[in-house]
Amino acid sequence: MIKTNEIFSIASEEDFNNAALDIFKFQFKNNGVYRSFCDLLYKHPSDIKRIEDIPFLPIQFFKSHKVICSTSTVEEVFSSSGTTGAITSKHFVTDRSIYEQSFRQGFNTFYGNIKDYTILALLPNYLEREGSSLIYMVNDMIKASGQPESGFYLNNLEALKKQLIALDSEGKKIMLIGVSFALLDLVESHQFQLKNTIVMETGGMKGRRKELVRDELQTILKQGFGVSKIHSEYGMTELLSQAYSHGDGLFKCPNWMRVLTRDPEDALTLQKRGKTGGINVIDLSNINSCAFIATQDLGRVYIDHSFEIIGRFDSSDIRGCNLMVL
Repeated sequence: MIKTNEIFSIASEEDFNNAALDIFKFQFKNNGVYRSFCDLLYKHPSDIKRIEDIPFLPIQFFKSHKVICSTSTVEEVFSSSGTTGAITSKHFVTDRSIYEQSFRQGFNTFYGNIKDYTILALLPNYLEREGSSLIYMVNDMIKASGQPESGFYLNNLEALKKQLIALDSEGKKIMLIGVSFALLDLVESHQFQLKNTIVMETGGMKGRRKELVRDELQTILKQGFGVSKIHSEYGMTELLSQAYSHGDGLFKCPNWMRVLTRDPEDALTLQKRGKTGGINVIDLSNINSCAFIATQDLGRVYIDHSFEIIGRFDSSDIRGCNLMVL
Protein backbone atom coordinates (compact mmCIF):
# COMPACT_ATOMS: atom_id res chain seq x y z
CA MET A 1 0.00 0.00 0.00
CA ILE A 2 1.23 3.48 -0.86
CA LYS A 3 2.45 5.52 2.12
CA THR A 4 1.36 9.09 2.84
CA ASN A 5 4.84 10.53 2.29
CA GLU A 6 4.81 9.04 -1.22
CA ILE A 7 1.64 10.97 -2.06
CA PHE A 8 3.16 14.30 -1.13
CA SER A 9 6.44 13.61 -2.93
CA ILE A 10 4.86 12.91 -6.34
CA ALA A 11 7.06 14.59 -8.94
CA SER A 12 6.00 13.18 -12.31
CA GLU A 13 3.02 11.96 -14.32
CA GLU A 14 4.24 8.40 -13.88
CA ASP A 15 4.41 8.84 -10.08
CA PHE A 16 0.85 10.17 -10.05
CA ASN A 17 -0.57 7.42 -12.25
CA ASN A 18 1.11 4.66 -10.24
CA ALA A 19 -0.06 6.14 -6.93
CA ALA A 20 -3.64 6.58 -8.23
CA LEU A 21 -3.83 2.97 -9.40
CA ASP A 22 -2.46 1.71 -6.06
CA ILE A 23 -4.96 3.82 -4.12
CA PHE A 24 -7.80 2.61 -6.33
CA LYS A 25 -6.93 -1.01 -5.49
CA PHE A 26 -6.74 -0.15 -1.79
CA GLN A 27 -10.08 1.66 -1.79
CA PHE A 28 -11.80 -1.03 -3.85
CA LYS A 29 -10.77 -3.53 -1.18
CA ASN A 30 -11.38 -1.42 1.94
CA ASN A 31 -14.15 1.08 1.16
CA GLY A 32 -17.51 -0.75 1.20
CA VAL A 33 -19.48 2.09 -0.40
CA TYR A 34 -16.99 2.55 -3.21
CA ARG A 35 -16.68 -1.21 -3.73
CA SER A 36 -20.46 -1.51 -4.12
CA PHE A 37 -20.47 1.33 -6.63
CA CYS A 38 -17.67 -0.30 -8.66
CA ASP A 39 -19.48 -3.66 -8.52
CA LEU A 40 -22.63 -2.09 -9.99
CA LEU A 41 -20.50 -0.82 -12.87
CA TYR A 42 -18.84 -4.24 -13.23
CA LYS A 43 -15.47 -2.60 -12.64
CA HIS A 44 -12.77 -4.71 -10.99
CA PRO A 45 -9.09 -3.86 -10.39
CA SER A 46 -8.20 -6.30 -13.17
CA ASP A 47 -10.10 -3.99 -15.56
CA ILE A 48 -8.26 -0.85 -14.48
CA LYS A 49 -5.05 -0.24 -16.43
CA ARG A 50 -4.92 3.58 -16.39
CA ILE A 51 -6.45 6.38 -14.35
CA GLU A 52 -9.06 7.05 -17.05
CA ASP A 53 -10.52 3.58 -16.34
CA ILE A 54 -11.14 4.33 -12.65
CA PRO A 55 -14.81 4.84 -11.64
CA PHE A 56 -15.59 8.21 -10.03
CA LEU A 57 -17.95 8.13 -7.06
CA PRO A 58 -20.77 10.73 -7.32
CA ILE A 59 -20.24 13.37 -4.66
CA GLN A 60 -23.82 12.92 -3.40
CA PHE A 61 -22.70 9.72 -1.65
CA PHE A 62 -21.02 11.86 1.00
CA LYS A 63 -24.54 12.99 1.96
CA SER A 64 -26.07 9.54 2.21
CA HIS A 65 -23.24 7.16 3.18
CA LYS A 66 -20.21 6.99 5.43
CA VAL A 67 -17.50 7.02 2.76
CA ILE A 68 -14.47 5.64 4.58
CA CYS A 69 -11.76 2.99 4.23
CA SER A 70 -9.98 2.80 7.54
CA THR A 71 -11.38 1.20 10.67
CA SER A 72 -9.24 3.60 12.70
CA THR A 73 -10.86 6.11 15.02
CA VAL A 74 -12.37 9.09 13.22
CA GLU A 75 -10.45 12.18 14.34
CA GLU A 76 -12.50 14.82 12.53
CA VAL A 77 -15.85 15.03 10.77
CA PHE A 78 -16.05 17.86 8.25
CA SER A 79 -19.52 18.86 7.08
CA SER A 80 -20.74 21.07 4.26
CA SER A 81 -22.84 24.18 4.67
CA GLY A 82 -26.50 23.88 3.80
CA THR A 83 -29.87 25.52 4.26
CA THR A 84 -31.88 24.63 7.34
CA GLY A 85 -33.14 21.07 7.12
CA ALA A 86 -30.99 20.21 4.11
CA ILE A 87 -28.89 17.06 4.11
CA THR A 88 -25.22 18.00 4.30
CA SER A 89 -22.12 16.14 3.17
CA LYS A 90 -19.90 14.57 5.81
CA HIS A 91 -16.24 13.71 5.34
CA PHE A 92 -14.94 11.32 8.00
CA VAL A 93 -11.22 11.92 8.53
CA THR A 94 -9.20 9.29 10.39
CA ASP A 95 -5.91 11.17 10.22
CA ARG A 96 -6.12 14.96 10.32
CA SER A 97 -2.35 15.21 9.82
CA ILE A 98 -2.89 14.17 6.17
CA TYR A 99 -5.24 17.12 5.68
CA GLU A 100 -2.77 19.42 7.41
CA GLN A 101 0.12 18.27 5.23
CA SER A 102 -2.01 18.65 2.10
CA PHE A 103 -3.12 22.24 2.69
CA ARG A 104 0.21 23.36 4.13
CA GLN A 105 2.26 21.94 1.28
CA GLY A 106 -0.30 23.06 -1.30
CA PHE A 107 -0.24 26.66 -0.04
CA ASN A 108 3.55 26.67 0.01
CA THR A 109 3.63 25.43 -3.59
CA PHE A 110 1.52 28.31 -4.91
CA TYR A 111 2.20 31.15 -2.46
CA GLY A 112 5.43 30.42 -0.60
CA ASN A 113 6.11 30.56 3.13
CA ILE A 114 2.99 31.25 5.22
CA LYS A 115 5.16 33.22 7.66
CA ASP A 116 5.55 35.91 5.01
CA TYR A 117 1.84 36.77 5.24
CA THR A 118 -0.60 38.39 7.59
CA ILE A 119 -3.82 36.38 7.16
CA LEU A 120 -7.13 38.23 7.46
CA ALA A 121 -10.15 35.94 7.14
CA LEU A 122 -13.69 37.11 6.35
CA LEU A 123 -15.69 33.87 6.50
CA PRO A 124 -18.84 34.64 8.51
CA ASN A 125 -21.08 31.82 7.31
CA TYR A 126 -18.36 29.25 8.03
CA LEU A 127 -17.60 30.63 11.50
CA GLU A 128 -21.28 30.44 12.38
CA ARG A 129 -21.42 26.63 12.19
CA GLU A 130 -19.51 23.53 13.26
CA GLY A 131 -17.40 21.23 11.12
CA SER A 132 -16.02 23.53 8.42
CA SER A 133 -12.85 22.19 6.79
CA LEU A 134 -12.16 25.72 5.47
CA ILE A 135 -12.18 27.18 8.99
CA TYR A 136 -9.88 24.37 10.13
CA MET A 137 -7.43 25.22 7.33
CA VAL A 138 -7.53 29.00 7.72
CA ASN A 139 -7.24 28.76 11.51
CA ASP A 140 -4.05 26.73 11.00
CA MET A 141 -2.79 29.33 8.51
CA ILE A 142 -3.46 32.16 10.97
CA LYS A 143 -1.47 30.40 13.68
CA ALA A 144 1.33 29.39 11.32
CA SER A 145 1.73 32.95 10.01
CA GLY A 146 3.03 34.01 13.42
CA GLN A 147 1.68 37.54 12.80
CA PRO A 148 -0.18 39.10 15.76
CA GLU A 149 -2.53 40.94 13.37
CA SER A 150 -3.69 37.72 11.66
CA GLY A 151 -7.22 36.68 12.58
CA PHE A 152 -10.88 36.04 11.76
CA TYR A 153 -13.55 38.67 11.27
CA LEU A 154 -17.21 37.79 11.64
CA ASN A 155 -19.43 40.78 10.87
CA ASN A 156 -17.15 43.54 12.13
CA LEU A 157 -16.40 45.06 8.71
CA GLU A 158 -15.38 48.42 10.16
CA ALA A 159 -12.59 46.84 12.22
CA LEU A 160 -11.43 44.82 9.23
CA LYS A 161 -11.44 47.92 7.02
CA LYS A 162 -9.19 49.83 9.44
CA GLN A 163 -6.84 46.88 9.93
CA LEU A 164 -6.57 46.21 6.20
CA ILE A 165 -5.82 49.84 5.32
CA ALA A 166 -3.27 50.18 8.13
CA LEU A 167 -1.38 46.99 7.34
CA ASP A 168 -1.40 47.57 3.58
CA SER A 169 -0.08 51.12 3.98
CA GLU A 170 2.73 49.81 6.20
CA GLY A 171 3.87 47.59 3.33
CA LYS A 172 2.98 44.32 5.07
CA LYS A 173 2.28 41.33 2.82
CA ILE A 174 -1.38 40.50 3.42
CA MET A 175 -3.71 37.78 2.28
CA LEU A 176 -7.42 38.56 2.68
CA ILE A 177 -9.41 35.33 2.42
CA GLY A 178 -13.15 35.74 2.14
CA VAL A 179 -16.39 34.21 0.95
CA SER A 180 -17.79 36.13 -2.03
CA PHE A 181 -20.86 37.70 -0.41
CA ALA A 182 -18.81 39.00 2.54
CA LEU A 183 -16.15 40.50 0.26
CA LEU A 184 -18.94 42.26 -1.65
CA ASP A 185 -20.34 43.59 1.64
CA LEU A 186 -16.89 44.95 2.48
CA VAL A 187 -16.33 46.82 -0.81
CA GLU A 188 -19.85 48.25 -0.64
CA SER A 189 -18.98 49.82 2.70
CA HIS A 190 -15.55 51.10 1.63
CA GLN A 191 -13.50 51.54 -1.55
CA PHE A 192 -9.87 50.46 -1.18
CA GLN A 193 -6.63 51.06 -3.07
CA LEU A 194 -4.56 48.11 -1.90
CA LYS A 195 -0.92 47.74 -2.91
CA ASN A 196 0.36 44.82 -0.83
CA THR A 197 -2.71 42.60 -0.44
CA ILE A 198 -3.74 39.39 -2.17
CA VAL A 199 -7.54 39.12 -2.16
CA MET A 200 -8.71 35.50 -2.36
CA GLU A 201 -12.35 34.49 -2.71
CA THR A 202 -13.35 31.03 -1.59
CA GLY A 203 -16.80 30.53 -3.09
CA GLY A 204 -20.27 31.79 -3.85
CA MET A 205 -23.08 33.61 -2.14
CA LYS A 206 -24.28 30.80 0.18
CA GLY A 207 -27.85 32.04 -0.27
CA ARG A 208 -27.02 35.52 1.03
CA ARG A 209 -27.00 37.26 -2.36
CA LYS A 210 -27.91 36.70 -6.00
CA GLU A 211 -25.31 34.51 -7.69
CA LEU A 212 -23.02 36.36 -10.10
CA VAL A 213 -21.04 35.01 -13.01
CA ARG A 214 -17.31 34.92 -12.26
CA ASP A 215 -16.35 37.82 -14.53
CA GLU A 216 -18.98 40.10 -12.99
CA LEU A 217 -17.96 39.17 -9.45
CA GLN A 218 -14.27 39.64 -10.18
CA THR A 219 -14.82 43.03 -11.83
CA ILE A 220 -16.73 44.36 -8.81
CA LEU A 221 -14.12 43.05 -6.38
CA LYS A 222 -11.13 44.32 -8.40
CA GLN A 223 -12.65 47.80 -8.55
CA GLY A 224 -13.65 47.73 -4.89
CA PHE A 225 -10.26 46.65 -3.58
CA GLY A 226 -8.22 48.57 -6.15
CA VAL A 227 -6.32 45.45 -7.24
CA SER A 228 -5.56 44.03 -10.67
CA LYS A 229 -6.45 40.42 -9.83
CA ILE A 230 -8.72 38.45 -7.51
CA HIS A 231 -7.31 35.08 -6.51
CA SER A 232 -9.56 32.06 -5.90
CA GLU A 233 -9.45 28.81 -3.94
CA TYR A 234 -11.20 25.67 -5.18
CA GLY A 235 -11.95 23.25 -2.40
CA MET A 236 -14.84 21.42 -0.83
CA THR A 237 -15.80 19.37 2.20
CA GLU A 238 -15.31 16.12 0.31
CA LEU A 239 -11.69 16.93 -0.66
CA LEU A 240 -8.58 17.26 1.49
CA SER A 241 -6.72 19.25 -1.19
CA GLN A 242 -7.24 22.64 -2.80
CA ALA A 243 -6.54 24.16 -6.20
CA TYR A 244 -5.71 27.85 -6.59
CA SER A 245 -6.19 30.52 -9.24
CA HIS A 246 -3.89 33.54 -9.30
CA GLY A 247 -6.56 35.70 -10.86
CA ASP A 248 -6.86 34.54 -14.47
CA GLY A 249 -9.73 32.14 -13.83
CA LEU A 250 -7.49 29.09 -14.30
CA PHE A 251 -6.98 26.83 -11.29
CA LYS A 252 -3.85 24.77 -10.78
CA CYS A 253 -3.61 21.65 -8.64
CA PRO A 254 -0.82 20.40 -6.39
CA ASN A 255 1.03 17.35 -7.71
CA TRP A 256 -1.20 14.87 -5.86
CA MET A 257 -4.46 16.21 -7.34
CA ARG A 258 -5.88 16.08 -10.89
CA VAL A 259 -9.08 17.24 -12.56
CA LEU A 260 -10.75 15.58 -15.56
CA THR A 261 -14.10 16.19 -17.22
CA ARG A 262 -16.91 13.77 -18.01
CA ASP A 263 -19.56 13.94 -20.70
CA PRO A 264 -22.55 15.96 -19.35
CA GLU A 265 -24.92 13.47 -21.01
CA ASP A 266 -23.04 10.32 -19.99
CA ALA A 267 -21.44 10.49 -16.54
CA LEU A 268 -19.33 7.37 -17.14
CA THR A 269 -17.52 8.73 -20.20
CA LEU A 270 -14.51 11.01 -19.84
CA GLN A 271 -13.87 13.78 -22.34
CA LYS A 272 -10.83 15.16 -24.11
CA ARG A 273 -9.22 18.23 -22.59
CA GLY A 274 -10.68 21.57 -23.63
CA LYS A 275 -14.31 20.42 -23.76
CA THR A 276 -16.90 21.58 -21.24
CA GLY A 277 -18.12 18.82 -18.96
CA GLY A 278 -18.71 17.64 -15.42
CA ILE A 279 -15.70 18.03 -13.15
CA ASN A 280 -14.14 14.81 -11.82
CA VAL A 281 -11.43 15.12 -9.19
CA ILE A 282 -8.66 12.75 -8.21
CA ASP A 283 -7.42 13.79 -4.78
CA LEU A 284 -4.86 11.29 -3.53
CA SER A 285 -4.84 12.84 -0.06
CA ASN A 286 -8.35 11.33 0.28
CA ILE A 287 -6.59 8.05 0.89
CA ASN A 288 -8.91 6.98 3.74
CA SER A 289 -12.20 8.07 2.14
CA CYS A 290 -12.49 8.13 -1.67
CA ALA A 291 -9.88 9.68 -3.94
CA PHE A 292 -12.05 9.59 -7.09
CA ILE A 293 -15.04 11.96 -7.02
CA ALA A 294 -17.53 13.13 -9.63
CA THR A 295 -18.53 16.65 -8.52
CA GLN A 296 -21.55 18.73 -9.52
CA ASP A 297 -19.36 21.43 -11.05
CA LEU A 298 -19.06 22.15 -14.77
CA GLY A 299 -15.77 23.21 -16.28
CA ARG A 300 -12.92 22.70 -18.74
CA VAL A 301 -9.49 21.14 -18.30
CA TYR A 302 -6.51 22.20 -20.39
CA ILE A 303 -3.40 20.47 -21.67
CA ASP A 304 -1.25 21.65 -18.73
CA HIS A 305 -3.83 20.22 -16.24
CA SER A 306 -5.11 23.71 -15.32
CA PHE A 307 -8.89 24.03 -15.25
CA GLU A 308 -11.69 26.56 -15.05
CA ILE A 309 -15.07 26.34 -13.37
CA ILE A 310 -18.01 27.47 -15.50
CA GLY A 311 -21.01 26.61 -13.34
CA ARG A 312 -22.87 23.80 -11.64
CA PHE A 313 -25.31 21.08 -12.60
CA ASP A 314 -28.80 21.27 -11.22
CA SER A 315 -29.62 18.05 -9.39
CA SER A 316 -32.01 17.26 -12.23
CA ASP A 317 -29.08 17.40 -14.66
CA ILE A 318 -27.03 14.66 -13.02
CA ARG A 319 -27.26 11.71 -15.38
CA GLY A 320 -25.84 8.24 -14.98
CA CYS A 321 -24.72 8.76 -11.39
CA ASN A 322 -27.56 7.47 -9.25
CA LEU A 323 -26.77 3.80 -9.69
CA MET A 324 -27.26 2.99 -6.02
CA VAL A 325 -30.36 3.71 -3.98
CA LEU A 326 -29.42 6.74 -1.87
